[in-house]
Amino acid sequence: MFPYLPHEDAISAPFWAATRERRLLIQYCAVCNQYQWYPRAICISCATDNLEWREATGKGSVDSWTTVHRAPGEGFVPPYVIARVLLSEKVIMLTRLVGIESPACDQAVELSWQELSDGRALPVFG
Repeated sequence: MFPYLPHEDAISAPFWAATRERRLLIQYCAVCNQYQWYPRAICISCATDNLEWREATGKGSVDSWTTVHRAPGEGFVPPYVIARVLLSEKVIMLTRLVGIESPACDQAVELSWQELSDGRALPVFG
């Protein structure tokens, strides 16, 4: 189990609701045709609020990573790998890698889920 529950607000609520069904949603701008991550109130490319949610494929590749050897707080068990994953939708997601001890740049990864105590889940990749 994850040591704390991530914050949910009005903007991120659709994302978190989808995680209960183990679906990864990311925002898409209908004006400039760009995906974006993390959830925001406006498009980071054209500043419109004409955003919709689309389901991601769950496929990506490792862009960069670091191995954490010292826990930042209680409940975190090192070592673990934090990575930038370039999703097939051409957006970068900061996430955790699971089941990969020695990641490599451009390594293909797929979506998995880490359960949270309230029924939601965190997207992780392996």
